[in-house]
Amino acid sequence: MSAGDLALVVAALLCCVGFAALIVTLLRVLDAMRELRSDVQRWRDETQPLLAELRESVGDARDSMSRAREDLDRFDRVLGSAEAITDAVSGGSRIVRGALATPVIKTVALASGTAQGVRRLRRLERKGIKRGRKAS
Repeated sequence: MSAGDLALVVAALLCCVGFAALIVTLLRVLDAMRELRSDVQRWRDETQPLLAELRESVGDARDSMSRAREDLDRFDRVLGSAEAITDAVSGGSRIVRGALATPVIKTVALASGTAQGVRRLRRLERKGIKRGRKAS
């Protein structure tokens, strides 16, 4: 065997060793992939019920939010109606106050003046009676 043949045999042997190492590495990668695939499947099996429960909870929360939004809209309408009624009553009371203030003030003044006049007349009458009694 010549040096060239020896080099060829050594190169072929090294290629075989390299291919064997590559096959071993690929088999280990394949085992790791199978294990990874089984882990992913196990995680899927474990998370499916959790995801279903989460979807149900989200649906319940969405329904609750919808009902709360409807209640808030209804409350907003009631509040708006109450504000409108308050404004109407306030405006009406201003109109009534403006329309009745002057006549009421005049009536009270007349009643007060009349009462004061009656009191004076009574006082004068009493003084007259007292004077008349003294004179007799």
